Amino acid sequence: MQDRIDKLLAQWSAERPELDCSGLDVVARLQDAAKMLRRDEDEALETLGLKMWEYDVLSVLRRQGDPYELPATELARETLLSAGAMTNRIDRLETKGLVNRATDPDDRRGVLVSLSPAGRALVDEAIEARLNIADDQVAELSHEERRAISSGLRKLIAAAG
Repeated sequence: MQDRIDKLLAQWSAERPELDCSGLDVVARLQDAAKMLRRDEDEALETLGLKMWEYDVLSVLRRQGDPYELPATELARETLLSAGAMTNRIDRLETKGLVNRATDPDDRRGVLVSLSPAGRALVDEAIEARLNIADDQVAELSHEERRAISSGLRKLIAAAG
């Protein structure tokens, strides 16, 4: 069964047979998969009134354990965002009542961000939805295939990082 990427690679091979398209084979499939996987995740989170960026911030805080807080600078680092972008996201989540902010007692210039009870309840519901969607998305893969793909992607991410 040929897919869109097979067709794309065949076209390049016909037009430029001297080129090695094996890297593009992997990258284009990853990009297509990422689009499809993200679409499904977005739909699952949308039913909870969440966007992926909101889930990302809330889940970082939730994974910290009680008291579910981090300095804003560390939260930005964990979500791969600039300090300015994180401030904007904290503002929006605080307005929705999902996080609280306080002055960091160890650094009076710093800000601590913590989950509100509503934020914790929502992210606990969201992780279940996200895990269910992930299970559905990889249902066609055996456990061996899942491990192999995960291992390969780990190497790819480390090399790109």
